[in-house]
Amino acid sequence: MNKELIADAFDILHQAQRILVTSHVRPDGDAIGSLLGLGLALQDNGKDVQMIMADGVPKSFRHLSGSEQVHRKPKGTFDAIVVVDCSDLGRVGSVLDDLPDPDLSIDHHITNLPFARVNLVDSDATSTTEMLTALLPALKLSLSKPIAEALLTGLITDTLGFRTTNMRPQALRAAADLMAFGIDLPVLYRKVLLSRSYHAARYWGRGLSNLQLENRIVWTSLTLDDRQAVDYPGRDDADLINVLSTIEDADVALIFVEQKDDTVKVSWRSRPGFDVAKVAFQFGGGGHKPAAGAELEGPLDEVQQKVLEATRAIMHP
Repeated sequence: MNKELIADAFDILHQAQRILVTSHVRPDGDAIGSLLGLGLALQDNGKDVQMIMADGVPKSFRHLSGSEQVHRKPKGTFDAIVVVDCSDLGRVGSVLDDLPDPDLSIDHHITNLPFARVNLVDSDATSTTEMLTALLPALKLSLSKPIAEALLTGLITDTLGFRTTNMRPQALRAAADLMAFGIDLPVLYRKVLLSRSYHAARYWGRGLSNLQLENRIVWTSLTLDDRQAVDYPGRDDADLINVLSTIEDADVALIFVEQKDDTVKVSWRSRPGFDVAKVAFQFGGGGHKPAAGAELEGPLDEVQQKVLEATRAIMHP
């Protein structure tokens, strides 16, 4: 990353006393890990930090130190506003309503739209937490065991346990450096990747029963009725998309999750050679070549039809 931008980020963080750190709606492990990693590091440096997420912390990450400090709405004014792991300011949700534009953005998405005064973006990084593992020392912010656990959580989840196609040596070195703080990798791996609730498993069953395959594309949908039938508390797909991505008969996997506000959350996964981020970007979303997402307005059937048409176009031009 550009040394001048890192110097600018250093000035923003060290000249401010009251700092807001936030990330995107429906947060994943990288968003949570980045938020907690940077937020706790700033607190250790004597800063007054508010860690805010519009949707709060999912249950699967509440074992992380500092997660109890994450709230849904900010209070007061701030000397600096930092957004982590977010490619588009619109994905922050209502957190920044009535607040100034962000001072600093730290992100790794290839579809990032620079929206802050200073934008630290490394699209080669596997995760924003990988970036922060190197950035914190450069910013003169110390690492500790709770910070390392948060960062390693993001690194594990965004690489699906070090098996995504963008894996690189830097990510493994970062993981080793974080483990050196005394993190039990197998235990953390089980908590954030393998463990799931009974309700989530039943939710998977609803989605798998609707599975369809056509021309190397596999997809399914999860309706509001599906969620209610199994009493699943989340608004996501319970990581079912990562199961669909393992189906050997498909090059691209999609999942459509109906929301209460007449919108549909869409997630894509693809094998090397197919850039699903381009499709997501068409619909106001973003992500990476092998993994992307978007949220579209409209009925489930209509959204599914036009998204599948756009996805077929990149596969069979």
